[in-house]
Amino acid sequence: MQNKQTRSYPVSGSGLGLRRDLLDELESDFPQGIDFMEVAPENWIGMGGKLGKRFHALTEKIPFVTHGLSLSIGSPAPLDEKFVTEVKQFLDKYNIRCYSEHLSYCSDQGHLYDLMPIPFTDEAVHYVADRIKRVQDILERTIAIENVSYYAAPGKEIDEINFIKNILEEADCDLLLDVNNIYVNSVNHHYDPIKFLQALPCERVAYCHVAGHYNEAEDLIVDTHGADVIDPVWDILDKAYELFGNMPTLLERDFNFPPMNELMQEVHTIRNLQKKWDNQREFVAQAS
Repeated sequence: MQNKQTRSYPVSGSGLGLRRDLLDELESDFPQGIDFMEVAPENWIGMGGKLGKRFHALTEKIPFVTHGLSLSIGSPAPLDEKFVTEVKQFLDKYNIRCYSEHLSYCSDQGHLYDLMPIPFTDEAVHYVADRIKRVQDILERTIAIENVSYYAAPGKEIDEINFIKNILEEADCDLLLDVNNIYVNSVNHHYDPIKFLQALPCERVAYCHVAGHYNEAEDLIVDTHGADVIDPVWDILDKAYELFGNMPTLLERDFNFPPMNELMQEVHTIRNLQKKWDNQREFVAQAS
């Protein structure tokens, strides 16, 4: 058991992704159990008027992190430094605790509206790491890169786990650990999700995602964030807490929203798993 409780995380506890469909309920009766929230900065940069004021009020109420959609860190196109500067202004304006993005790309000569897989090669490691370092220089902060779901591995020369680890090391950036993506990829690409989890560098985890997905076939899962979290994914999260300690963890839900009390049941599941391992560690510490 690796205890990483001494790590300084940007936030703590259990979180929920903010979507506009949830705004009314959150404003009328903010649920107990949400310790932080997350938004895609692209959806809020430059937002003014009533909606901008509503967002600002929430950021003053609770800590926020961001999970970007369009940085396109692996794109063959030049890095959009103007956009990165806009992100920095957004992070500073709302006192955002962390900026994370996908380890993928979504643009070349225009946006592709999907997350495309970066080839698992040493050349791509150096290319992506250099771009991450440039982003961090502009933002003047460390960013977190998410292990993503993918459905093909074009030009693969090294394993996914080594690709991720090498980028984290060379770029000296953090990891947004998505346990649902580990599960999805383990089914689609036939590997052991726990062994994959164990190989990740726990000291680089900034926070964690958990989400639902769609079963297209027995051997094909699509990462949708539109369904309840299933037991095998909860089991991976449980194992992550055992291995890495109590990481801040956020529930992602993008559509097919259930009533807020049902959504909060999943947030409370996160909190209960965190408490389970906190209690376990406290018991071990007292016994020793």
